[in-house]
Amino acid sequence: MNFRKGRGREDLEINLIPFIDVLLVIVIFLMVTTTYSKFTALQITLPTADAEKALEQPFELNVAVDAQGHYAINNVQIAARDVSGIAKELQSAVQANEASVAAGTGTAKADPVVIINADALAAHQTVINVLEAARTAGFSRVTFAAQSSSGK
Repeated sequence: MNFRKGRGREDLEINLIPFIDVLLVIVIFLMVTTTYSKFTALQITLPTADAEKALEQPFELNVAVDAQGHYAINNVQIAARDVSGIAKELQSAVQANEASVAAGTGTAKADPVVIINADALAAHQTVINVLEAARTAGFSRVTFAAQSSSGK
């Protein structure tokens, strides 16, 4: 029954405004709840070495630290385990080099470089002991030896 005489029937249309509002809310929800994974935690730029090779090699003190905490200076195992003992051994190694220079069998090198060769399983404290011993002995040039993985 049509109680409204004279009026035609209205065409039905879909109102798009609420539909767009709901879609925008869904997009915002997805943006907020999405987790972004990063593959690297630190963004670092590694330094490059553009300098020429040094013509004169400095005197090197190779300090090896094994996994059990034993120390060796220039492939000679030492009994010292504390910082002061390691510092004395470093100084005696330098004095031995100076004695060989005086005898004419070595070359004079000032300010030796302490190279730390630590085992991958060595305790951190053993490496810190070598660093502290080098500081106590007055050696300011300290570096670490590393094995490159490109050889495999």
